[in-house]
Amino acid sequence: MVLHKIRFTFFVLAFTSVLSLKAEYPLNYESLFTVGSGNGDFAPYYQSSLRHGRFTQADNAQIEAKLWRPVDIDKRFSYGFGVDIIGGYASAVDYEKYNPVDMKWGSHSERPSSVWIQQLYGDIKYRSVFISVGMKEHGSAILDQSLTSGDLVESGNTRPIPEVRAGFIDFQDIPFTKGWVQIQGEIGYGRMIDDGWWKDHFNYYNGTIRRDLLYNYKRCYFRTKPSRPLSVTFGMQAAAVFGGTTDFYFKGELAKSQKNISGIKGFFKMLIPINDGEEGFYAGNHVGSWDIKARYRLKNGSEISAYASWLWEDGSGIGKLNGWDGLWGIGYRSSKACLISGALVEFLEFTNHSGPIHFAPGDFPGTTIPDHVSGADDYYNNAIYGSWSYFGQSLGSPAMMAPVYNRDGYPHYIGNVMRGFHIGIEGYITPRIDYRLKGGYRKAWGTSKMMLPRPLDLTAIMMEASWRPVRIDGLSINASLELNRGSMPENSFGAMVGLRYTGLLNL
Repeated sequence: MVLHKIRFTFFVLAFTSVLSLKAEYPLNYESLFTVGSGNGDFAPYYQSSLRHGRFTQADNAQIEAKLWRPVDIDKRFSYGFGVDIIGGYASAVDYEKYNPVDMKWGSHSERPSSVWIQQLYGDIKYRSVFISVGMKEHGSAILDQSLTSGDLVESGNTRPIPEVRAGFIDFQDIPFTKGWVQIQGEIGYGRMIDDGWWKDHFNYYNGTIRRDLLYNYKRCYFRTKPSRPLSVTFGMQAAAVFGGTTDFYFKGELAKSQKNISGIKGFFKMLIPINDGEEGFYAGNHVGSWDIKARYRLKNGSEISAYASWLWEDGSGIGKLNGWDGLWGIGYRSSKACLISGALVEFLEFTNHSGPIHFAPGDFPGTTIPDHVSGADDYYNNAIYGSWSYFGQSLGSPAMMAPVYNRDGYPHYIGNVMRGFHIGIEGYITPRIDYRLKGGYRKAWGTSKMMLPRPLDLTAIMMEASWRPVRIDGLSINASLELNRGSMPENSFGAMVGLRYTGLLNL
């Protein structure tokens, strides 16, 4: 495993180094120094979420260095690459673990690595098609990444997954539609490298621990003519984890170890899911969403939008048998920098889960009941592949409390029957001072298969501002304050200050 990582790292570094020797335009670089502290065990909700896994602990001192060359989308052929390294200190959190030798529970401290490679990738574009290799940060394809509560499938809340991804660089006109209908799509396959994290944080008592998992992501969106005042985007995202090995623990004992389908056959089954009975069901843990967004451009160039993202975990959700479950929002974007340059309100509903009953005849060998009832969707949890998370953080919406916050070492989501709302506002106080405000409330009652003794909830509000001094071009100073009250996961107050310097290297 380590050898594969080293080979991958050297391959991409060599690839990007060769490309940089003939750079046709400047390289971008950025250095950041961030210090944060809080009175809880974890970083407050908004200071942690949608930052690609950078901050999880209450106290942090972090240095980050980036170097990248973006793809030039105006050229027929172009290439790009990026390197991003993070190092620093983070406080520890105590997690519980079961010791089968003396049959007792104990506590151990865990903290993030002191140094890690955040991004390392190379991109190639030809005409309208791209291919990307390596670890690269991705955000939502349809939501306002700066203000949203997070995409439901691939939100940009975790560290990047090493993968190969290819598709259309942007929306492309569909032939014979005269630009009235456009298409955008991409597909990627990757390898999760968080086995060590799960080994350190799992309680080895109840649940599953997985290793060597593979990752697949794909989407296809259609959009009406964007030059018109009204434009509509509609499509689906579909992602999955598959392959690897799963160990099942029950009351402190290893009950079963299962090798999951992989290889070429597994790759094809992620592209077009097929149930051939090898795992009893469709291979892999599939999570996706139906996405729709309507955008209207005002005469002054500002835009208002309404959108919905409907989460699905299986066929019942794809058929929208899960009621109003999903993310619903309205947003505004100004055409100029002003006091309120962007704003949105989102409502999150995940209380239906296609009903409370799930019955599959394959779960009960010998049953005389032939009917299949698809319900109890149990979003982001899977009996074989564990939780929809990476390094303990949610791959999808950070609003659902991820396993990293389970201090008892339980590896699954405990509160996916949830409801909440979220607001986001940003703008400019002066041309060199901007701000962002995020706030919201959410409440969870448990999962569709097991309710909690008492509900969990959280009220959170964060205010941050950035200042760019006149005399030092490229420097910005950022500060944020956040207050959390509730039990998802705790009451906390946090402050964070960052220095960022950006520039260009001319070769």
